[in-house]
Amino acid sequence: MMELIFSQAFVASVFRMTTPILFAALAALVQRKANILCIGNEGIMLFAAFAGVMVSAWTGSLVVGFLGGLSAGALAAFLFAYFVLQLQTDPMLIGLALNIFGSGGTIYLMFLTTGDKGSTVGISSKLFPMVEIPVLKEIPVLNSVISGHNLMVYVSIAVLFLVNWLIYKSKLGLRIRAVGENAAAAASVGTNVKRTQFIAIVAGGLIASLGGMYMSMGYLTCFSRDMIAGRSFIGIAAQNLGMGNPWITMGASVLFGIAQALANAAQALRLPTQLANMIPYVTTIVGLIVIGITEKRRDHSQKKAERIQAAVSEK
Repeated sequence: MMELIFSQAFVASVFRMTTPILFAALAALVQRKANILCIGNEGIMLFAAFAGVMVSAWTGSLVVGFLGGLSAGALAAFLFAYFVLQLQTDPMLIGLALNIFGSGGTIYLMFLTTGDKGSTVGISSKLFPMVEIPVLKEIPVLNSVISGHNLMVYVSIAVLFLVNWLIYKSKLGLRIRAVGENAAAAASVGTNVKRTQFIAIVAGGLIASLGGMYMSMGYLTCFSRDMIAGRSFIGIAAQNLGMGNPWITMGASVLFGIAQALANAAQALRLPTQLANMIPYVTTIVGLIVIGITEKRRDHSQKKAERIQAAVSEK
């Protein structure tokens, strides 16, 4: 096991496992900054993964398939935003409904178009290319660890920088943070709260769509039923561990990516499949426990500081 963990192949697999989780975490981060918890990203990723495969197969174009996947994910995010913001539906309920719709809807559409309820393996869809970095591919170790990954692995890093710029450097990001921290105060200075939250939800949906398409057009070569397998929820946990900071969120995503890679390594060593499959989710639970303890201590410290300040003011 230790030889496998410290191998170049294992490190390269961590990159592959982290990518969809990082996309999901960054999507959740943008939405959470606007005070929106979108648990429907699972369904959004499923729709994008399915649409990317089918549109690229029908048109024979990777670019058109990519745009088709983005459009499907954006439409699903639009529906979530419409129900939550316009119809005032409970976000948890519409999120669960969107996930169920994504799971059953993609299976139904897959059966209508391919006659198969399991996967689109019989469809010749386009795939994102593998990228060789010119300088690194000549270096013995780095050529297999950093270079030679799927295009979407590198896109996820670019999106990380983009999200950091959006949240902390752009005017839109300032409005998103203002709405998330105090919607009433943001509205008092002329910010359209509902429109800003709408933009944040759809922007997060587009980012989540990239993770969905990576799963069906990069990590795998076809769409299979429920292939996201809870990665959007792991992304939400990574976002919570990151405390709203894109760079810490990336670190938490890498941690969960390592857990996923360990699960695959455990299966390669013929450990029980059930035990191997538990590793990512046990890691998620541990992460949530850490989040709970940290927030409880932070609240306790804040209340203690408020009591001290009140006592000083009385004196």
